[in-house]
Amino acid sequence: MTTVGTGNHAYDVISDWAKVPEGWNAPMAAVTVDSQDRIYGFNRGEHGVIVFGKDGNYLSDWGETEFAFPHAIYADPDDNIWIVDRDAGQIYKYTTDGKLLMTIGEKGFRSDTGADNSVFSSSGYGEVTHGGGPFNLPAGIAVAANGDIFVADGYANCEVHRFSADGKHLKSWGSPGSGPGEFTLPHGAWVDSKGQVLIADRENNRIQVFSQDGDFISQWPSEMIGPAVVYIDKDDIAYVAEHNGGMFSILTMEGETIERWGGMEFRSCHGVSGDSEGSIYFVQPVEGQQGRKLVKYVRK
Repeated sequence: MTTVGTGNHAYDVISDWAKVPEGWNAPMAAVTVDSQDRIYGFNRGEHGVIVFGKDGNYLSDWGETEFAFPHAIYADPDDNIWIVDRDAGQIYKYTTDGKLLMTIGEKGFRSDTGADNSVFSSSGYGEVTHGGGPFNLPAGIAVAANGDIFVADGYANCEVHRFSADGKHLKSWGSPGSGPGEFTLPHGAWVDSKGQVLIADRENNRIQVFSQDGDFISQWPSEMIGPAVVYIDKDDIAYVAEHNGGMFSILTMEGETIERWGGMEFRSCHGVSGDSEGSIYFVQPVEGQQGRKLVKYVRK
């Protein structure tokens, strides 16, 4: 068995961990873990949400789903399950068993950002000339302690949007570029224990930190190559999947690197979450297999 990391952050890697039901095609896009340590694999197959136990055994699924382009999933502290459907331009709030509670955004609507809105691709961020409001191919989501919702809207936009708990749009911030408060594909979001909003600014190779009102606070100093998502555990340790470099980073809350491993064989890694035992689940390509898989990193 492969082992990565050192000391308190050494892990055994289980590449064939997730036992998807036989015959199902489930290329994974994102992962989250709820308070009961149930692991949700958000995938681009017919059964868009599959739930696993910590042993990787199948527990349940949400039936056949019709998401346009599954992109992000997030379990909030109350075990509401939030989903970003990129190409539909919508954010959904569900119960753990897939009952829809709320929808944000109009299906198919794309705001004016200068990008070609007739094209659905992963490179529209390069055409963005200005922010356009919600949404234009949104990418990531996080929820604050008070229920406010933060959406990283990046594939054909350059903004972060804040919504109230009942889905009312409160404000947006961001513009194209690489300066403080500017974005080139804001891809992932997280609200930390201080209430700060962390944004994985993927094509600028950085994590930016903001107040919930959008005021720039800092930029993490560590090297990263296309960070896609950030997850922070109960001990305020951050885990980042670096999409463009295929690296996995573990960092302090100040953005200082603790551990880092990986390589181009893991390029396009796309999700990360963790359970109560300190094990980490990454969405990553696996050699010799098609699509991305859920891979478990068991804390030693």
